[in-house]
Parts: sequence; structure tokens; C-alpha cells
Amino acid sequence: MIQSHIYTRFWAFFCVFIKHINELPASVADDTTTMTKTRIYKILTYCIATVWIANGLFCKVLNLVPRHEQIVARILGDDYSRPLTILIGLSEIIMAVWILSGYKTKLNAIAQIAIVATMNTLEFILVPDLLLWGKLNSLFAFIFILVVYFNEFYLNKKQLK
Repeated sequence: MIQSHIYTRFWAFFCVFIKHINELPASVADDTTTMTKTRIYKILTYCIATVWIANGLFCKVLNLVPRHEQIVARILGDDYSRPLTILIGLSEIIMAVWILSGYKTKLNAIAQIAIVATMNTLEFILVPDLLLWGKLNSLFAFIFILVVYFNEFYLNKKQLK
């Protein structure tokens, strides 16, 4: 019942907001749309970086989720699974820093998409039993890829140079 009420309120607010934007002069509406896209872009950028930091630092470097090391051990072998897991975690932290730096954001998005797609394809094929949601993990990876793509190639209006 409460969720329905919240949804109704949100929908009413959204409709009023859209109505007001449509009634604005074109130049003001463009500025409002640009400001909204910029704000959403920044929020999503921080959320994406948070995913990389959480997985890199907490799950791998600090080993708070041992399943990640088990995945590395099964795919790359037991002998060096801990140091390799730490290196992967540090790489994920570096990815988060790169995201937050704003340096070559399009290249960064392409790298993220390629890494997530490759990593999840390998895990889907080689260790689906160790994944949190099994083969359904690929759906969440695909959604993450879509968010990264949408954020960089739709919301970010910086042109390639």
C-alpha cells in the first residue's frame, strides 16, 4: 500500500515536471534538460565508481567475500589465487579512480564494457556455481553494461577529440 502511494506521488510529480518543461521557451527547456542530464550523469558516474571500489577493495583486496578468490582459484589455479585476486582488486580500484578523474571518459566506458563482458562470459562458462546468482549474474552484468553505455554515450555530451 505504501509503495503504491509513493509510486503515485512520484508519477504525479514527474508528470507536472514534464508539463512545466514542455511549457518553457525552447532555450530554457534545453538548459533545463542539459542541467538534468548533467546531474544524472554525475550521480551515475559516482555509482559506477562505487561498484568498482566495492568489488575491488571490499570483495577482493580485503577478502570480505571469499567467493571472489575461489573464482580466481578455479579459473587461474590455486597456487597464486590470493595475490592474483589482490591484483584484480587493485585494478578495479584503479578503474574507479580513472572513472572519477574524468580522463578520456569514452575510452574508459569502452574499457569497462569490455572488461565486464569478458569477465562475466568467462565466469558464466567456467564457474557458474560460484556466482552469487548463478547464470543470472549475466543479466546483472548486462544491466551494468547498459548503465555505463547510457551514462557515457547518451548523458555525457563531451565530444570525442
